[in-house]
Amino acid sequence: MLKKITFNSPVVLTFAALSLLSLLLGALTGGSTTNRFFCVYRAPFDDILTYFRFFTHVFGHSGYAHFMGNMVLLLVLGPQLEERFGSIVLTMMIAVTALVSGLISFIFTPKTMLLGASGIVFMMIILSSFTGDKKGTLPLTMVLVFFLYIGGEVVDGIFKSDNISRLTHIVGGICGGFFGYLFSGGKYTTLRE
Repeated sequence: MLKKITFNSPVVLTFAALSLLSLLLGALTGGSTTNRFFCVYRAPFDDILTYFRFFTHVFGHSGYAHFMGNMVLLLVLGPQLEERFGSIVLTMMIAVTALVSGLISFIFTPKTMLLGASGIVFMMIILSSFTGDKKGTLPLTMVLVFFLYIGGEVVDGIFKSDNISRLTHIVGGICGGFFGYLFSGGKYTTLRE
């Protein structure tokens, strides 16, 4: 019997709430808050928001379908990762992935605006394949997931023309692989607040 609903994954739930708040603000302002605070684009370095957006672009979404596509996967994958790696480590992984994907977009795609959590989701997809590994091993599931998801993004990037940042998906996946390798197999201490 259900006794109570728990706030089981504070980082993931807070991320989802901030993304929803960003979406609602964007809808209320005709997209101006999304463009100003939740997109990475080529902007002057003397604008302090340029640096802020390297982290906050992951909360912005172009619409409800974009938001839902990312949040469903985030809410499925995130809690197990937060349980495994801890809230502080997962927050660090999200921040680093946001920064790296934001910088790469800023540098290599100067005529585009980047927004959305798909880089974080791809990081979590690859990272989740490390959750059952043992020290000194490379899980076959991680290899398969990496090639299926990242390989698919490379192929789609070559053959499809749409407004999806395949580069961000690839960067997120690489970050997930890096974090999985770095923190897997009991070689880390879980930090909890």
